[in-house]
Amino acid sequence: MMIRPGEPRRLGVPAPGARLRFEAERRETGGGPGRRLLVVDGEPAFELSFWCGTCPFLFRRLESARQTLSLESVRERLTGALLPEGEYLPVLLRVEPRLVLPGREGDYFSGEQVATWGLDQFWGLPEHPHTPYYRTFETAVDASAHLYEFVVPMVPPTWNARERVEEYVGLMERGTVPTAVAVSTLDVCEPAVGLPADRYRHWGPTHFLLDGHHKLEAAATAGRPVRLLSLLAVDEGLAEPEDCARLPALRARPRSAGTRTSAEDHTCRPGRRDGIQRSGTRPTEAPPSCRSR
Repeated sequence: MMIRPGEPRRLGVPAPGARLRFEAERRETGGGPGRRLLVVDGEPAFELSFWCGTCPFLFRRLESARQTLSLESVRERLTGALLPEGEYLPVLLRVEPRLVLPGREGDYFSGEQVATWGLDQFWGLPEHPHTPYYRTFETAVDASAHLYEFVVPMVPPTWNARERVEEYVGLMERGTVPTAVAVSTLDVCEPAVGLPADRYRHWGPTHFLLDGHHKLEAAATAGRPVRLLSLLAVDEGLAEPEDCARLPALRARPRSAGTRTSAEDHTCRPGRRDGIQRSGTRPTEAPPSCRSR
């Protein structure tokens, strides 16, 4: 359920002074673009979907993702030195999170993603996010696209303080609906090769928790809702601005699960869906080949 969309607005501070940044991994000259990264306090925290737009959707926790970013006030969240300067679409959502473990029931990466892309050609395995995560919403975008929404904690729920989680569970059972805050991206990924029935786009709005790790776990434990203030970084995903603008309306649709039958082998090709790289931190040239496996 979508509560109130906002208008895009410019937030944040110049990237060198921001605690959180979206970056491209540096490689040697002529080596092509490196991984897309979410960086926290100068350390790579998550690897994101590769630039090409035809590789499978991805968020993957890295070894240096070891801290949360709890903040004292909404003003600090929006105007402090946390976010990198850019266009953000604020959306207030009401979600009922479901905690998912990689490889277990409900895992997107071993379920819906494999049905479209198949297994990783090199490893013969599904992609692995290296973290538990929350699923919150799915719906059809159109006949050729489906939306899968995720909330990703900066650290695993097992790192949460049990007493705080239990405290929030008690509050929620008495009717409290707390608010969490996330910086979000939208990646739209589509396989390069596949059967016509299987070749469809995956829209992946991904909310990286800035504040509210205990609240999300408590909501998943109690089966209760939580509000999520999403700050969608319009320029940092693998999506067009008009795709980002559609998210509030898509989130207002009824929730519907959707999977397809297994796709044929996926072959990487350079470029985004239209073969053109956009502005922001993306490379100015399409990569000569997809990321090594």
